[in-house]
Amino acid sequence: MNLNESWLDEFPQDTGLCYLNHAAVAPWPRRAAEAVSAFAHENLQQGARDYPRWSRTERHLREQLQTLLNSPSSNDIALVKNTSEALSFVAQGIAWDVGDEVLISDQEFPSNRIPWEALLELGVTLRSVSLGSQPEQALINAMTERTRLLSISSVQYGTGLRMNLQLLGAACRERNILFCVDAIQTLGAQPLDVQHIQCDFAMADGHKWLLGPEGLGVFYCHARVREQLKLTQHGWHMVEAMGDYDRSDWRPAASARRFEPGSPNTLAQQALSASLSLLLDVGLETVASELDKRICLLATLLSALPGVTILSDLSPERRSGIITFSVSGVDLKPLHRKLMDAGVICALRGGGIRWSPHFYSSEGNLKLAVSRLDTLIAEARDNNASR
Repeated sequence: MNLNESWLDEFPQDTGLCYLNHAAVAPWPRRAAEAVSAFAHENLQQGARDYPRWSRTERHLREQLQTLLNSPSSNDIALVKNTSEALSFVAQGIAWDVGDEVLISDQEFPSNRIPWEALLELGVTLRSVSLGSQPEQALINAMTERTRLLSISSVQYGTGLRMNLQLLGAACRERNILFCVDAIQTLGAQPLDVQHIQCDFAMADGHKWLLGPEGLGVFYCHARVREQLKLTQHGWHMVEAMGDYDRSDWRPAASARRFEPGSPNTLAQQALSASLSLLLDVGLETVASELDKRICLLATLLSALPGVTILSDLSPERRSGIITFSVSGVDLKPLHRKLMDAGVICALRGGGIRWSPHFYSSEGNLKLAVSRLDTLIAEARDNNASR
């Protein structure tokens, strides 16, 4: 496994900790913690004396996110609180007609379900499509003349199923259907090209694969649809003439900043920009390649354990940074709790235990996690046998 020592230096985690929960909330790299510390010290000593420099960090962050998404312009990037807020901007911003239809999958996290369910009172129909063995074809087959929008997670949070977004984007363009991508389980783990997949909207939080803090995310909104979204929040930061506080004839910014009503989260911007600098220094192709090696290693190690069944589709075109497994004859809830107590940080998702390493996770650390799992499974079976 090609592990760069400088990557490990960025993540000086507690000895013996096996952090396999990047699909939930990720640890920060050293540079993000240092950026926050420096920012706090600056505030302590100087307050907002250098606020213009903070604004330059905000602009730089948009440019970093533009690079990660391959957005046509940084003007397409809004800095939002989280994925749910961005999805709500879309759901509440479209001028729906009675009978309009939204398609989602049957595996979506509530963030990509509840905003659409809230439209039912407007006469909008929500259809949850079973993905089955041919996920994209199932969604395409479900499209009708009433389908107004398809909203899909780029990677399904439970089992890590990776979608063919290019195929779905092309189908939406052919049928004049809006295409919305919840990219929270892809951005920072694998390359995502919004131009290549032809999406109208994409959004993600910073606290998973982007290695940043909670409370700050990205909303990509293509220029072709930006003014189609009715604004649901207003304030000083979303106007075209931002900074001209005495002006009464305001209008929304032409850029995606129109979705940012008030004061920015300058503290989180410092952290997220630092974290993104690491990902961009390493390169997303390298990040994806190294992460894939770790998923393949875990698949090999887990498959060797008696009774372990991998629930994730591990074919090359479907693999993501998530591997979910079950254990026959073992109650997963207490097993998950004991894994957490043993320092294997993971989640209970998708009908199994979900592990999600990142590009920097060491081979030794992954083997240690599997060894601890093996021991706990044996203990659970011994306890079952003695009852």
